[in-house]
Amino acid sequence: MVMAALYTRVSTEEQALEGYSIDAQRELLSEYCVAQDYEIFKVYVDDGFSGRSDNRPAYREMMGEMAEWDVMLVLKMDRIHRNSRNFMNMMDELGRRNKQFVSATENLDTTNAMGKFVMSMIQSIAQLESEQIGERTYLGMREKAETMNNTPGESRTLGFNPPYGYVLCDGLITAVPEELKVVREIFDGYLAGMSLARISEELNRGGLRTRRGSRWTVYNLGTILHNPVYAGYLRWEDVTFRHYAEVPLDPATFNRAQTKAAERERDPAKRRPRLLPEEDFEI
Repeated sequence: MVMAALYTRVSTEEQALEGYSIDAQRELLSEYCVAQDYEIFKVYVDDGFSGRSDNRPAYREMMGEMAEWDVMLVLKMDRIHRNSRNFMNMMDELGRRNKQFVSATENLDTTNAMGKFVMSMIQSIAQLESEQIGERTYLGMREKAETMNNTPGESRTLGFNPPYGYVLCDGLITAVPEELKVVREIFDGYLAGMSLARISEELNRGGLRTRRGSRWTVYNLGTILHNPVYAGYLRWEDVTFRHYAEVPLDPATFNRAQTKAAERERDPAKRRPRLLPEEDFEI
């Protein structure tokens, strides 16, 4: 019996464009296995990951379990990779391990030169399409950021996941008071002269964890320290705009922390803090 590894993927860009469905991919691949008399070893799902990178958890898991299956099955070639080099590297590894690759909707014989050439051309087209989607998404996000007009009664994000201290309720930014209290403690400790390493030690010793249940580190604390959301602003690249959800600190406090962090930087290029406007702001 041929053991099949079913791989499904959809990126956040494709979700935004109402594209491919994970459930639809799974159903069609399962039907293909029945028709081909394949036994399903496992269905691997990367939901919200781009095909331009091979650093995807389910993809990595599947490649790590290669000894357990005989054929990798996808609905279309662009589900597995949207980068020609990554795809060909994968095909080389499959060849070394005597594994097969099958695209359920693209009938290609990859055992001969012409089949390999056509596959390479399809991958190049998929990579071009992916890059074009990325460009369109970027332009759309920038336009949305530049025209975002939040109000005291309705504050929205640009679609990214809310950071520690906030959740989305019906698309609106909503505070999590107990988490914002921790954020305030982080800023207060830092401005009082504590290092991020010391602050992480204190939080972990007190049994506090991140939203995902992880221990605090200088890295996730650094992310919090530089996120303007805690002072009433959202930022996308060089565009900064207000939100009106509850905040743990004002822009002046946030700016003091940015200035202090910049002063501690060894690299002169990083000693320019990104500050927020302080006028006409009330918590």
